[in-house]
Amino acid sequence: MTSTFMPIEIGKRAVNAHQQALDITGHNLSNMNTEGYSRQRVEFAPFEPIYLPALNREETPGQIGQGVVVERITRLRDQLLDKRIVAQAGGEGYWNARDPYIRELEQIYLEPGQNSIRSKMDEFWNAWQELSIYPTGNAPRMSVLERGKTLLDGIHERYHSLKRLQDQTEEDIRLTVDKVNGITRQIAELNTTIQKIKAQGDNPNDLMDRRDLLVDKLSSLINVSVDTRDPDEFMVHSAGVIVVQGGVGRKLDLTLNTETGFSDIVWHETREKLEFKSGDHDGSLGALVDLRDHTIKSEIQILDNMTMNFAGLVNEIHRNAYGINGVTGQSFFTEHPFVTNVNGNYDKDGDGVYDSSYIFQVSGTNVLEERAQVGLEGTITLSAASGQRQVPYYPTDTVADIITRINNSGSEVSARLNREGILTMKGVPSENWENPDFVLRHIEDSGHFLTGYAGLLRASGAEGAYDWDRADAVAALRSDAPLWETAPIAHPSGWIEINPALVRDPSSVAAGFGENGRPANPGNGEAAQAIASIRNTEVMVGQFRTFDDYFADSVGRIGLLGEQSGRALETQNLIMKQLKEMRQSVSGVNMDEELSNMLKYQHGYAAAARFITTVNSMLDTLINRMGV
Repeated sequence: MTSTFMPIEIGKRAVNAHQQALDITGHNLSNMNTEGYSRQRVEFAPFEPIYLPALNREETPGQIGQGVVVERITRLRDQLLDKRIVAQAGGEGYWNARDPYIRELEQIYLEPGQNSIRSKMDEFWNAWQELSIYPTGNAPRMSVLERGKTLLDGIHERYHSLKRLQDQTEEDIRLTVDKVNGITRQIAELNTTIQKIKAQGDNPNDLMDRRDLLVDKLSSLINVSVDTRDPDEFMVHSAGVIVVQGGVGRKLDLTLNTETGFSDIVWHETREKLEFKSGDHDGSLGALVDLRDHTIKSEIQILDNMTMNFAGLVNEIHRNAYGINGVTGQSFFTEHPFVTNVNGNYDKDGDGVYDSSYIFQVSGTNVLEERAQVGLEGTITLSAASGQRQVPYYPTDTVADIITRINNSGSEVSARLNREGILTMKGVPSENWENPDFVLRHIEDSGHFLTGYAGLLRASGAEGAYDWDRADAVAALRSDAPLWETAPIAHPSGWIEINPALVRDPSSVAAGFGENGRPANPGNGEAAQAIASIRNTEVMVGQFRTFDDYFADSVGRIGLLGEQSGRALETQNLIMKQLKEMRQSVSGVNMDEELSNMLKYQHGYAAAARFITTVNSMLDTLINRMGV
């Protein structure tokens, strides 16, 4: 049978349950503005009835209940929505990190504008044009030198600005790696604590909220996914690698790459390099690596390529011309070769033996007519960023057709006819870090265009190919070919200067061509005119035919990068805003709802208290007022 005091227990349980529900409501309201907090709900359940199936149960049908208890306290989360947010956060993190750098790039270029490199180069060409009109004057020569210095100052400033931006990404990468390591460590520590609490039968809701918030932050730094299939082991994956497994978090380390001068991101335990997919969901860390190793690197290489071609073309003409003092053979711009060996031989592996050739430019011996059909058939093989590129040519092709096909082949070689009509092939900046910039790595012709026709290679086929991966590779070139040029020191846009000899003696600035070994006539301004005409000549600055094409591409390229970045960031922010609003509607604290619950639990608490008072009055009558 039931106890006389059982109603007191029922009332007490009701008071405790509603008191706990009010506490949870207050907890929700207190954390209304707490980042990552999920509202919690109390689930009531009837306490175990007094009679369970047994032989001692009363004959009265039914079970007598013993009140209410709080069965559990749960947090309201949509796991599927959480996974969508984690998957999408990498894209938002990527563009959030990338967009400010693209804006800085736009500020660096300032194209078009009065202080842009384009305007300074136009002034440089105009100075040479003026010298061609007044070849005997000293003032035009001073103007050429001054305009040249101003142009180089602009090139140097752009290079150093880009380099500072690249160094800034390196520093941000270091900071981001530290953040990743800190978050993974905290998640692992929370996993251990959560598992202990769950083992005792409790729900560590606030700790799980904190863990989910850390996962959200981690997903904006690197592309991650969460695996909750094993309830006893919470796991976080990234790029096919387990980043966090239960109470163990893997660390990222930074190791200096001697080839690039920057840090590679590696896993602490295996020393394997962390590879990014170069996609827009790699998080802010992937964006910074992509900026450093591709976007900004590419801009520096394009600037270097323009500078190298610009200086080489001016020097090519200036060396063959005469100053007003009769001096010739001088370069207008300084040239600093990467190797001092005349054949470009270099000890790449550092064992004291030459094992490679660093050649920037090679030329043929025969004068070619641009519109002439070659009447030959074969395939030219050239080095590319990965592997090689095949460039076929046919009897009906003109020399210009073959040159255009080489320049459009995707190889890391550019070709052009110089002012004498001689075929010149140059190395361009390399896409891969392991390959040096401005180095010709492979030139091969199965036919006779580069051999007998252009006079560049000694023999056809693989046995006659020029290949940089050996010393004295220039032996594959025609022995009577003009002098080749060795590769320059890295980043010519950062160090190129005007020849100090010309600064000391401006009369050495060449303006005219001589004849039969004799200096140019005092009124000859043909050389200055030839230099001025470089402005609109097809000189092949990498993939660009003229310098005007180069500057037009720079404006369009940076503008498109900015437009793409702005739109992508806006799109990602909008998507994340919608997803977070959906999650907020599920997990967020609603003040009206909480106040409504508070009134409900308050009335429940008051009713339970009134019930206890009533029972107490009954017991008082029973105990104190019955009897004699």
